[in-house]
Amino acid sequence: MKITEDSSLRSQKTEDKSSRWILLSFISFYLLLSPFISSKIAAQDIHFSMLDLDPLLFNPAYSGFFEGQGRFGVIYRNQWASVSVPFQTISATAEWNLARSRRSHNGWNIGLWVSNDRAGTLNYGSTSASAILSYFQRVVNNDNLVSVAAEVGVGQSGFNPEHIELQDGTESFVREKALYPTLGAGVAWFHQVNDALYTKLGASVRNINEPDISYLGMTDTRLCRRYNLYGRAEWRGWPAVSLLPVAGFQYQKGFSELVYGCDVKWYLNERPSQYLALSAGLLGRHGDAAAVNLAVEWTNWIFALSYDANLSRLAEASRTLGAFEIGIIYKLAKQDRRHKALPCPII
Repeated sequence: MKITEDSSLRSQKTEDKSSRWILLSFISFYLLLSPFISSKIAAQDIHFSMLDLDPLLFNPAYSGFFEGQGRFGVIYRNQWASVSVPFQTISATAEWNLARSRRSHNGWNIGLWVSNDRAGTLNYGSTSASAILSYFQRVVNNDNLVSVAAEVGVGQSGFNPEHIELQDGTESFVREKALYPTLGAGVAWFHQVNDALYTKLGASVRNINEPDISYLGMTDTRLCRRYNLYGRAEWRGWPAVSLLPVAGFQYQKGFSELVYGCDVKWYLNERPSQYLALSAGLLGRHGDAAAVNLAVEWTNWIFALSYDANLSRLAEASRTLGAFEIGIIYKLAKQDRRHKALPCPII
């Protein structure tokens, strides 16, 4: 990765090119997704507003995109408590570098992702666990990094049938819980455009095998494939301030979710063992909600908080109250950061 001792020495010409690159990249990303965006946003699987706090949810190929030997995180979401029994989701991740070349930084990484989701008076929910194996390879003059990943997991969904009344008296529940295997795969690309700008793009597919989740013994009730796209950039246009636009898209059996926004990050202290950065941003979930995100990075820790305002058709019933999220990440890394224009996610 290219680094510089003082980003303020960059020329105005470089800054203009960087700005145009960010704008064109994210306009293109939005136009690519537009044909798939529906006015009714929904999904069968879980989701979070703080995309970077649970990167493995969007793409298994992001396992390993961090500084240091390992990364561990947990994120919790509580949604629609003012309307009914709240939707509660918790996710935890653990990642570890298996082998990585000190010179090229090519290598392998393993990841573990676990989640639990509960909602409603039926206590309907799901529990999932996945193991991920990813490989990194530098290409094109070491300014590009490509990652590919495979994922194998197991899930269980179920509910409490005490409050259920079936309209068809001939139907009956064969089971109250469904246990099923899942398969996934992803690819990610990191590009260091120049000393002031990087971009990160990825695509993945989950539930490749479309497992059976029927409770009535039907073979046509399956967990459909979920397709994900994600893009993030960072432009350090000032010595201690960066802009970080982001966009993420999910599509699953006719339903879609598009989130987009931008964070501002302040690098307050980049000295070894005293690293401190603050970030704040706004995020929109198309046709559904708007969120504000806050984060503090201190040495090897990241503490983040997000709040959603409900803008959907439930806004009147919920009094616009949506959801809040809280997340913590710990990176197992030596305190040997050196001042540079942009922090590399791998080195």
